[in-house]
Amino acid sequence: MLISGWGQYPRVEADVLSPSTGDGIQRSLRENDAKPCIARGFGRSYGDSSLSSTIVSTRYLNHFHSFDDATGVLSCDAGVSLDEILGVFVPKGWFPIVTPGTRFVTVGGAIASDVHGKNHHNVGTFCDHVLSFRILIANGDILNCSPSENRDLFLASCGGMGLTGFILDATFKLQKIESSFIEETTYKADNLEECLALFDEHNAATYSVAWIDCLKRGKELGRSLLMLGKHSSAGGYVDLKKTTPSIPFNMPIFCLNRFSVGAFNRLYYGRVREKIQKRRVHYGPYFYPLDGIENWTRLYGAKGFVQYQFVIPKDAGLEGMTSVLDKIAQSGAGSFLSVLKVFGKGNDSFLSFPFEGYTLALDFKVSKRTFELLDQLDAIVHDYGGRIYLTKDARMSDQVFKRGYPEWEEFQAVREKYGAIGTFASFQSKRLGLDV
Repeated sequence: MLISGWGQYPRVEADVLSPSTGDGIQRSLRENDAKPCIARGFGRSYGDSSLSSTIVSTRYLNHFHSFDDATGVLSCDAGVSLDEILGVFVPKGWFPIVTPGTRFVTVGGAIASDVHGKNHHNVGTFCDHVLSFRILIANGDILNCSPSENRDLFLASCGGMGLTGFILDATFKLQKIESSFIEETTYKADNLEECLALFDEHNAATYSVAWIDCLKRGKELGRSLLMLGKHSSAGGYVDLKKTTPSIPFNMPIFCLNRFSVGAFNRLYYGRVREKIQKRRVHYGPYFYPLDGIENWTRLYGAKGFVQYQFVIPKDAGLEGMTSVLDKIAQSGAGSFLSVLKVFGKGNDSFLSFPFEGYTLALDFKVSKRTFELLDQLDAIVHDYGGRIYLTKDARMSDQVFKRGYPEWEEFQAVREKYGAIGTFASFQSKRLGLDV
């Protein structure tokens, strides 16, 4: 069947297997005739990291095992989604400690991507709160992994993009909350320098994220809306609204240009009238704004889009981000989504994306011009000591990858130790020189 990542680029032909049990995954691995395969959950990685000639879906491994309501420790299958966790546990007063920008990601995918959220500066990544997981390795054995047991495989699998084996289930912590609502404070920043200063000033905020107008230049370069948040004690437990508007078809590609993006940016920035705005919002629109628009990826047309997310060190933040935003503004290749966050210290996982600094995520429609621009951005990111997020990547070269992830050889050594090379592979891993 023809299948793609969330960005709808690239599209590939693949055999998709959908076992319903861990035993079924073991059989799929035995019967795969030694063809490389990759696990896939909800397919919300943007590029080709969950694409292979053979894909093993974990969507039917979606059972809860146990929950300790004294400690918030949850055990469940790898195919359980954050959406399912929210639906069951928010009414009980529990919430994921770390959540990415979509609730439609599986636990296995969250581990394989070592996802981060709007609170990395305080609590780190998803895997920093994983107590253990079980993983099916190449020879058919199932191993328990934790920060102390099979630690090398644990560190390689957290952020390892599914290239070490099939994660079957996991045990991790949730946090206690008192309502479904977030107390949000929005600061209107006139430019990038002011935005970064606000991040520093409010470093103790529970959650922080900024939207940036990536087309402005000069004194308004990087004008932003910084949105801080903390869990509210008021409002009670209210279900997340599940009925959403939908984009019915792929938009004509000519509709997305610097003029339409510029108009959107003016409206979005102008919606906040005051320099500081406070309100109470449901957790849904605060954490998952794009989940409120079904099939929003169709806005980028039939060819799809690529998301480009990078991180650069904090001491290079203003200069490095200015260089990137200048290059984007010069190109006119605007992005509806331009999201800036601050990271705290990274962890010990070999391919985990975050380290202390600033990260910016941008969406661009697929075109030759876009790929030329992203090659130029790669060079800027490299010059400032940064790297690109594998979960969002669809076109990075192996040289750029290996410069950005200096522990890739240690990662490969663990894969070789557990027989993963040649068994678990994606189109991304082949492109990056990890599986040739």
